[in-house]
Amino acid sequence: MSAVVSDRVLAATASMAAVQDFYFNSRYAERRGQPGVCDFTFGNPQEVPLPGLVRALQAHAVPQNNSWFAYKTSEDEPRAFLADALSRELGLAFEPEDIALTPGAFGAIALAFRMLLSPGDAVLIPLPGWFCYGSMLAAEGMEAVQVPLVPGSFDLDLDAIDAAIGPNTRIVVVNTPHNPTGRIYPRAQLEALAELLERASARIGRRLFLLSDEPYRRIRFDGMPFVSPAAVYPWTLIDYSYGKVLLAPGQRIGYLALSPLMPREDRQALRDAFFGAQVSLGWSFPNALMQYALPDLESLSLDMAALTGRRDRMVGALRQWGYEVLQPEGTFYLFARAPGGDGSRFFNALADRDVFVMPGSVLQTPEYFRVCLTATDAMVERALPVFGDVAAGLAAA
Repeated sequence: MSAVVSDRVLAATASMAAVQDFYFNSRYAERRGQPGVCDFTFGNPQEVPLPGLVRALQAHAVPQNNSWFAYKTSEDEPRAFLADALSRELGLAFEPEDIALTPGAFGAIALAFRMLLSPGDAVLIPLPGWFCYGSMLAAEGMEAVQVPLVPGSFDLDLDAIDAAIGPNTRIVVVNTPHNPTGRIYPRAQLEALAELLERASARIGRRLFLLSDEPYRRIRFDGMPFVSPAAVYPWTLIDYSYGKVLLAPGQRIGYLALSPLMPREDRQALRDAFFGAQVSLGWSFPNALMQYALPDLESLSLDMAALTGRRDRMVGALRQWGYEVLQPEGTFYLFARAPGGDGSRFFNALADRDVFVMPGSVLQTPEYFRVCLTATDAMVERALPVFGDVAAGLAAA
């Protein structure tokens, strides 16, 4: 007798098994949200929302006409606003028609996959990397090909990318700033990747696209510059989410944008596909309120000074105790090697004292762990002695 659940959903579920088990069945799941817990796991807010976000939502929740909450697609006014703002931010001449508004970067990535991929196509994704690419691809009958980043530096491994490109490859995903390592890839590295993709497209006889996953683009430390791959490789699609910089992942708005450098014919074909693809994804547009509020949200940001102080405090302390920590250039994460390389033992030693990190096993790098800096300063101060004690205890064992 056939299974009740479809093969593609079973495959998607299997791809997310580690995340699902951690969130619902682990020691973290048992203690999540309880008083006294130091939660460094997911990128959720640990403090009250930004006042500007609350004011924007309150203001635009008041209807101004009968169709205020009618069906919304990618509306003209927010797209025009975004085209102007994005052109100034990235130095590229975006047009409103280049932008599809989506429910966060999640919706934008799904839209890119839906528009570009056919069953059996392959997508190259970074390892370590965001844990949802594989599930999204499995649900559509696509292949996720993990390509390790350069060990230690976590730069793009151009040789590994080139070797992984095959006749079925259609998209290469670049996440910059990178989750979980915080790396921001410089122009020279992106230009080398662009040259590689151009050569590889000719070699396999089909155009390779680049998906630039940029939801942390505005969360950068120390004045680090940012170059979008869309500025160096014409066949680039950008996904972005406001949920990160606003620390409000539950209020979802983002977009998928086409590089203005893309040849006009290819660009127009993708523009024409936006609506049909978004409808087929289940009316994958942001709700009316978030679209109205978008101009007010554009200038808002989490407190970068506080985030920088938190990063510096934790990096300095962890390094003092012998942790191998990569100092992030962007995002709100720290990525570090577990003392002794046993991530499970390390996770449990912290959990014994109510400190929870994202275990590397969830990110398919079991010897590492990720710390989310959206934790409060009070959590940091309570947790740091635990990190120190655990490092000393594992070293003595």
